[in-house]
Amino acid sequence: MPERKYSAASIGPRIDSFLRTTLQTGGFSVNFDIGDVETTESDFETPDMVVKFNGPDVDMLLSNRAELLLALEHVTMEMLRMPSEDHSRISFDANDYRLLRLEELRLSATAAAEKVKRTGVPFRFNPMNSRERRVIHLSLRGETAVRSESLGSGPTRQVIVYPAGMASLPEPPREAFPAGRSDGPPRRGFDGPPRRGSDGPPRRGSGGPPRSRGPHR
Repeated sequence: MPERKYSAASIGPRIDSFLRTTLQTGGFSVNFDIGDVETTESDFETPDMVVKFNGPDVDMLLSNRAELLLALEHVTMEMLRMPSEDHSRISFDANDYRLLRLEELRLSATAAAEKVKRTGVPFRFNPMNSRERRVIHLSLRGETAVRSESLGSGPTRQVIVYPAGMASLPEPPREAFPAGRSDGPPRRGFDGPPRRGSDGPPRRGSGGPPRSRGPHR
């Protein structure tokens, strides 16, 4: 059984105080419960504790792939000064989002593996956090025809599924965004701001501003 490192009794009061202040300041109408999680042999999600939210504004926490819920989780861990390797020990959840997301990731990993086997072309997932990348890697650990690796850094880090014998793609420059995803359109900022050219205002060069042609004859 996994060893429990954190508990509601040990750090629950600090989480409670921080979340109440944060949610009240933000004007959110939500409640939450902090509890211990029964330990299991699962290696996909093995948190010691879970913070479950409910209330009128819970849908706001879950919008845009639970962006706000995950942000609250992250800043709470920063407040607790938890090392990054312990971030999977505490889970924030609402309306069973975590369970549904886990199943979605496992199905996506299986579909990606089948596509790579069929086409021989690497498959890029959209950037995701370390916890979700771990689920993809664990879902594919038993595959022999494909393998998975993480590429990139920070918020653009993503999982790529390769044919087993294919070499890894080079790491992109730190200032660049990954290109050529096969799983959706590029995000804003992907190609940088539009350049001025034939489809924009004329650029000034050594010849100065455009000259008037005068009336046609």
